[in-house]
Amino acid sequence: METTLGFLDYLQYSVAAFLTLCVFSFLWRDNVFYKLAEAIFVGTSVGYTLGLYYKTLAYPRLVLPLFYQGKIHYVLACVLGVLYLTRFSRKYGWLSRWPMALLIGFGSGMTIPYAIQAQVFKQLSASMLPLWSSAGFEFNNFLIVLGVLCTLFYFFFSIEHKGKLVKIPVRIGIIYIMISFGATFGYTVMARFALLIGRINFLWYTWLGSIFGFHA
Repeated sequence: METTLGFLDYLQYSVAAFLTLCVFSFLWRDNVFYKLAEAIFVGTSVGYTLGLYYKTLAYPRLVLPLFYQGKIHYVLACVLGVLYLTRFSRKYGWLSRWPMALLIGFGSGMTIPYAIQAQVFKQLSASMLPLWSSAGFEFNNFLIVLGVLCTLFYFFFSIEHKGKLVKIPVRIGIIYIMISFGATFGYTVMARFALLIGRINFLWYTWLGSIFGFHA
């Protein structure tokens, strides 16, 4: 059963297709159409983000407790937030350091323990794998442990990288690092191509298909 599209649907598809082509026009050179799409994207993103922050943060955590629940001490949070705006003044810009210092100090105190737990301790425990089990030699665990040790050895600069006992693990560490960089780069390129294919499918099937009546 085919869905009948109305005028607003065609208009929505056409505007989205026009902005997509404006962005693609940068492949030719920097032009006014690309700048128009860029300005619209930045403006709508900022407007949407401000509205989202007000609805999810400012209203339930400041406006509602302060004006509807009578929590007067929330005025302190409001004052600290307003002090951020003093960055636009050369004379009173130093006042913005107070809320920044509180935010950075509180954020660091909350984040650092969790970051150490998640990125250091978890990584250490995930690297300490058994090489032998009831099934026999665990080759995958051996590759992981070897990669961790050799990569760490590559970044150990207290001794000069000379001699076979040093060069061999260093070379192995370089191989692991290059494989990691290559996999990361390949994944990034693949993700970007997925986005490109999605926009091309939109232009061909969704936009032109809705106009000329063909489908995938």
